[in-house]
Amino acid sequence: MMDEITQRPAGRQLEMGPVEKVPDEQQPKQMMQQAQMANGVVCPKCGTMNDQEARFCASCGELLRMGNCPNCGSELDPEADFCEVCHQYVRPDLCSFCGAHVNPNDSFCPECGSPRGGIVCPTCHTLNSFSFCKKCGQPLTEDAYRMMEQLQEQPEYKELVMIAREYNDLSMQLPFSSDDDMRNDEASLRLRETVLRLLAQDIGVENPMIPQVKSHRLTKEQLEARKREKLAKLSQVLEKMAIPPTTSPATVRNYAMAQKPMGVRLAWRCNYKNALHSSPCGCAKPQMGGQWIVLGQNSKQDIKDDK
Repeated sequence: MMDEITQRPAGRQLEMGPVEKVPDEQQPKQMMQQAQMANGVVCPKCGTMNDQEARFCASCGELLRMGNCPNCGSELDPEADFCEVCHQYVRPDLCSFCGAHVNPNDSFCPECGSPRGGIVCPTCHTLNSFSFCKKCGQPLTEDAYRMMEQLQEQPEYKELVMIAREYNDLSMQLPFSSDDDMRNDEASLRLRETVLRLLAQDIGVENPMIPQVKSHRLTKEQLEARKREKLAKLSQVLEKMAIPPTTSPATVRNYAMAQKPMGVRLAWRCNYKNALHSSPCGCAKPQMGGQWIVLGQNSKQDIKDDK
């Protein structure tokens, strides 16, 4: 090959004419778009070109770039105040207990007086960054106690507590284990009636009126059906008490924790990622709203912040 190239006649060299520059207005549209993209950020939702430093689209408000957690470096929504990876509060300019603006160097919130380092729950000894204990639900601040007192006067909350108590009572009941168990229960009631009649006759009452007592024990199938009925009613009330989006993450966390009934296994389903949390304290953006949902006793649904 090299011999053929060296033996090629000099007069046969390839002749090339002058290169003409194409005017900018005649460049292909694709090249123009590439040049624009080098100087800005294209919105993935509406296609609007935004400044390089923009985090949200100027036209539709779509998130253009994620931030990073100052504690663990994980990707973090710029509007989030909590990292779901390292479970740390990440807004030094806002009080985690009440949402008031604070100086990052303040030791206590000037609005609610809560310590910036967190509050240890007096019941379960868990360190918390929010007004309710994320583990046992205990209110930890005066505002949290007041919110619970106000909520207890609402009809929906009273209905919620009543149904939760009825479900808890059913959970404590011991069902009949067999036919013999049912017969023994009936025999116990007859024995009670006989003993009361004899005692009444001993004091001179010839025909005593013995109050009838009905057994409240159920079969396992009946008990499970009653419990499912109560859980269904509980879900309906919780759906009515769903919290809409608001501007304050602290408001949503505090209100949701104040309305949580005891004695029932629940999870917080957030509107941010439609994920399940043990409480809104584990959600990065509770300000988007959400609601408590019933998991039931044997549910296998995953809780995001329990992993």
